[in-house]
Amino acid sequence: MTSVTESDESSDKDAVLADHGHNPAVAALTQKLPEAIQNAKFDRNELTLTLARESIVLACETVRRAGFNFLADVTCVDWYPNQPRFQIVYHLLSLGMKQRIRLCAFVAEGDASVDSITPVWPAANFYEREIFDLFGVRFGGHPNLRRILMPEDFQGNPLRKDFPVEGYR
Repeated sequence: MTSVTESDESSDKDAVLADHGHNPAVAALTQKLPEAIQNAKFDRNELTLTLARESIVLACETVRRAGFNFLADVTCVDWYPNQPRFQIVYHLLSLGMKQRIRLCAFVAEGDASVDSITPVWPAANFYEREIFDLFGVRFGGHPNLRRILMPEDFQGNPLRKDFPVEGYR
């Protein structure tokens, strides 16, 4: 069994960015925010860029200006017990170019917060509320961050992997 080292990930990132430099989103992000791109992966004909969480709003604005004009989804993955624990995933689509891109940002459990992208895509409102409700990740600057699926008095976040199967008793 081989392990992936940091230098392997860096060379993979550089290779993916070089291979997809023609992609308008990659070109715009490498020009405007090269230090924010932490990893890049192209697998199963899908491009995924992992970004620093502090840069996610600016990255979304940049990608939108590059032609990715449709926010398809925002979701969260709980990688418990690994740290950083949460991965916020943004699925974006360019209707004109017929291309997709996935932006990700990792968030640690101790500081489970990331800036809201609702100023960029107002449609992110309910997606971010769902993530807040079910995972407990907060979105700074969100216009109405409150529970959306669970009752207001519900204790816990049911999609966290450490949430008891039968709930808290």
